Amino acid sequence: MKFTSLLVTLFFCTAIAVVAQSSAADRFPDGSIIPAWFKDTTKVNYKKLGKQFIITKHGAVKDSSKLQTAILQRIIDKASKQGGGVIIIPKGTFLTGALFFKPKTHLYVSEGAVLKGSDDIAHYPIIPSRMEGQNLDYFPAVVNAYGVDGFTISGKGIIDGNGKKYWEAFWQRRKENPQCTNLEVSRPRLVFIWNSNNVQLQDITLQNAGFWSSHYYQCNNIKILNVRITSPYEPIKAPSTDAIDLDVCNNVLIKGCYLSVNDDAIALKGGKGPWADTTAGNGANTNIIIEDTEFGFCHSALTCGSEAIHNKNIIMRNCKIDEAKRVLWLKMRPDTPQQYEYISVENITGNAYSLIFVKPWKQFFDLKGRKDPPPSVSDHISLKNIKLTCTVFFDVAPGEHDKLSNFTFENLDIRAEKSNLNKDHVRNFTLKNVQVNGQAVH
Repeated sequence: MKFTSLLVTLFFCTAIAVVAQSSAADRFPDGSIIPAWFKDTTKVNYKKLGKQFIITKHGAVKDSSKLQTAILQRIIDKASKQGGGVIIIPKGTFLTGALFFKPKTHLYVSEGAVLKGSDDIAHYPIIPSRMEGQNLDYFPAVVNAYGVDGFTISGKGIIDGNGKKYWEAFWQRRKENPQCTNLEVSRPRLVFIWNSNNVQLQDITLQNAGFWSSHYYQCNNIKILNVRITSPYEPIKAPSTDAIDLDVCNNVLIKGCYLSVNDDAIALKGGKGPWADTTAGNGANTNIIIEDTEFGFCHSALTCGSEAIHNKNIIMRNCKIDEAKRVLWLKMRPDTPQQYEYISVENITGNAYSLIFVKPWKQFFDLKGRKDPPPSVSDHISLKNIKLTCTVFFDVAPGEHDKLSNFTFENLDIRAEKSNLNKDHVRNFTLKNVQVNGQAVH
């Protein structure tokens, strides 16, 4: 009887331990439960999304030198009027300016197909838009979806921004005026999705963007699965070609991707300026998971800012880093109120210039007459289970109005040329099993 009781007790203890471990693994950094939605990585089957509109059967021609914006837009509009469907780009190269997808329409780019953006900015008419934390009139992207719930981009083809001409114009302007802003040189993004929920991108390649590669603004429930996003950093640098910009977005899964661009790979944005936290159109990014993703050359794998007011519950895990300048970059903008909280970077391997970089970002600093500089806070930042070779281990020097608190470094195995760590920069700094160049750091 005692033996049976012992078995029952052991069973329940084991069950409780398993549940506890499962619960711990399924929570955001603030302790809230991660919804089952994040575990569903089912791929979209374009054949089940409605009628198929193969563009060559509706007037488009296989001629890579012929601009076909008007024809492609007519096909999208036709599909929408008929209740929706999938715009299919068949094998071949098709040149276009800005395209605007409508409710219940989708994009499928077949393997061997290239949807190529025009390098003439005249083919991107200025309309209401969003750039660099501001609502303003600006050029649209090559592929746009405004208010298209359920929008998908799928297929193993390529969307190519054809950006070389835009890059050359930018660097020429920067040569003429080193203080020129990113917006001074007219150039389009590659993908812009605004006010659209339940969005999914899968298997596609995005490359050679003129400006940001993909930008999501005021969207909820985004899945980016097995997507490849690249732009060159040599011989010509593709300026400001961020792979993924999340701008006031909630519930985002980025999984199984490859990202290598000449700027930040994943940037969390949401507004800038001394009163950005009370400005209409701005807001937080919350509940974001980045996993099983590889980062090639980029300025940072994961960046908060530089136009951000609130980022919460951000997880980057099970990722490989190769040639990134930084793994985690917290841009502390001294003219913008910022709160970066509950951010976890875990199970990371590879190499980078620095593991964590936290310093004031003063580019185009402007308090706009505000007398009291707004505070910037980074709180509950966790780095765990990381094996990295880098130049600088702890690249942190906050500004006078920046507050860093509740940092945890746990199970770190770091090789670094510069191994110093100044705990004085952070209130409540926890170090557990941290090894730098084979030496324990306390």
